[in-house]
Amino acid sequence: MTERQIKFFEEALNSWREELVEGAGRTVSGMTDGMKDNFPDPSDRASLESDRNATLRIRDRERKLIQKIDDALARIKDGTFGLCESCGEPIGFERLKARAVTTLCIDCKAEQEEEEKKQRH
Repeated sequence: MTERQIKFFEEALNSWREELVEGAGRTVSGMTDGMKDNFPDPSDRASLESDRNATLRIRDRERKLIQKIDDALARIKDGTFGLCESCGEPIGFERLKARAVTTLCIDCKAEQEEEEKKQRH
């Protein structure tokens, strides 16, 4: 992978991470502000709790994604970004553009999914 391509991914990953962290901050702020709300109607309160639970599930997925982004940035630093962790071959540029946090080339990912499919049946 060229230095220019590495720089492209590093900037994209950092930008993506920043957006996710900002979103998490807004969620925390919004939830603590919302604690002051008083809902005498149990249906309104249940609706608020349901919305909060959905938001927390989304933020938990985003937290896991932030970790994957951090891992990808670490691979950039140690020179292993863009290499398949299973076979060691380069991961295609287009695949990385579609999913910059991936650690598997398309062939190894297809193999992994096939194995998971077999285990479910």
